[in-house]
Amino acid sequence: MSAALPVSPPSALPAPLLFESGERRLATLDGLARSLWLGGLTNSQGSLEPRLDALAGLRRELLAGVTTPPETWPWPPLPIARALNGAIARLDLARYCSDKEELTDTVLMSILFHLDFIVDYRDRGAGEAEALGMAIEAFEKDWQQHCGEIDELVQVFGMVPDDCKHSRWDQMRGLLHSSGWQEVLRIRRLLERLPELSKIIRGLGRSRPSEEPDTASQAIVEVMEKAIAQRAESRTVRVPDMPGETRGIHRSDRIARMLPAEAMLLGHPRLRLVWHARRAERTLLSYEDDDRMTEVRLHQALVAQPRPGPQAGKRLELGPMLVCVDTSGSMQGGAEAVAKAVVLEAMRSAHAQQRACHVFAFGGPEELVEMELGVDRAGIERVTDFLGQGFRGGTDICGPLERVIAKLEDQRWQLADLLIATDGEFGATPDMAARLNAAKQTLGLRVQGVLIADRETVGLLEVADSIYPVRDWRRYGGSNVDSPIHSERLTALYFPGALRNKENKEATVAGKTASAALIPGHHQDKR
Repeated sequence: MSAALPVSPPSALPAPLLFESGERRLATLDGLARSLWLGGLTNSQGSLEPRLDALAGLRRELLAGVTTPPETWPWPPLPIARALNGAIARLDLARYCSDKEELTDTVLMSILFHLDFIVDYRDRGAGEAEALGMAIEAFEKDWQQHCGEIDELVQVFGMVPDDCKHSRWDQMRGLLHSSGWQEVLRIRRLLERLPELSKIIRGLGRSRPSEEPDTASQAIVEVMEKAIAQRAESRTVRVPDMPGETRGIHRSDRIARMLPAEAMLLGHPRLRLVWHARRAERTLLSYEDDDRMTEVRLHQALVAQPRPGPQAGKRLELGPMLVCVDTSGSMQGGAEAVAKAVVLEAMRSAHAQQRACHVFAFGGPEELVEMELGVDRAGIERVTDFLGQGFRGGTDICGPLERVIAKLEDQRWQLADLLIATDGEFGATPDMAARLNAAKQTLGLRVQGVLIADRETVGLLEVADSIYPVRDWRRYGGSNVDSPIHSERLTALYFPGALRNKENKEATVAGKTASAALIPGHHQDKR
């Protein structure tokens, strides 16, 4: 039986040519978003291939932030291209669309949509130029409003949230036209008059060391200081002709160290005159010897002297932040506006610096609203609702402080600091004040107060480590009135005994002890 012949692999099948010409016309669709396919295929202006090529080219230009002259566009016809290019330039759409694919595709969809209405305008009796003007005017009016709303979002938050789709902008537009959003814009303008808030909020948290020294975290270390001291310096001095080590032979007039050959001259009747001449000339051959002496000298010099002293560490900043905002009725007016500015600036800084931010809006007992503010659509809705509300609650600081201490037990918030924006009209219970102090000692919690009132109060002094006063808070509520008192530190200056600090507690006598001491004295006076 003969062996089977080897079978060669089948050659590649030829490409089908039945739909090749039709597919070649639509090859440009591969570079366009799917949302542009229907409008690009069915638009009433121009022919198919130039329209798709023009959409792809215009898309590349807008993403690059530039536009080319309309005479180079393959679509639409030149009169329409010139009018459309003028509208794009007036709106500065290239700047908005730069590196933003979703917005660029939405702009192209809008162009296709409005240019498709030119035929409808002509069917209703408009002329060619009038129909073109109506379409371009509608496109420009639509995007003028859209760009203005984008500018408002960028002005407040520095960017447009990723989950705010431009293709569904109507959902966002209702929020941006609400009364709450108008309050957000007003508070954003207010922040320009309170630049210190940004610095305070930046200092919250303990994630990164800053360049500023932290005097509150000083440690006793050995500090090297410069001083002047007497230093001993020894040196070796060579003393010639001092009995010591014989180093060689030299010429001199020393009879005791001359060589024997020189002494032989003295015994000769004539050569003795030569000896006397050599001695006078100090040329007698003699043994050379010397000795060395050690000399100690004192001189002043700079030395490093160790001395124990306090050294400040680097202040920590840019960590998570917990913000408590007083929404009591006493905060109405300018104080309410400043408190809302604190919340908005905390939200903006948290987003810009990639930090976590949690807000506690507190009023009376059981009046506590918690918000974690992120710059997304849900976060913008929450902050818009909050800033659009009025402050009319009571005042209970213990509830939010309880939630803050519980929050610090979570690993995500262990490096957080607390900011309290209030008029100070509250008081923490002794137990709550002790728990807060324990959190400061064990967890390193720092409490920053923003005082929106004329003077500090005992309640705020007991919980806050430092206080930033906003004394002109009335001006932010429409009243051009200065603070009626000369200093916000009246409590600390005139009532230091009212503070619940360590010294006052040690000096405080219990009621029973005071009564026991008074009763004997009372009876003694009667006698």
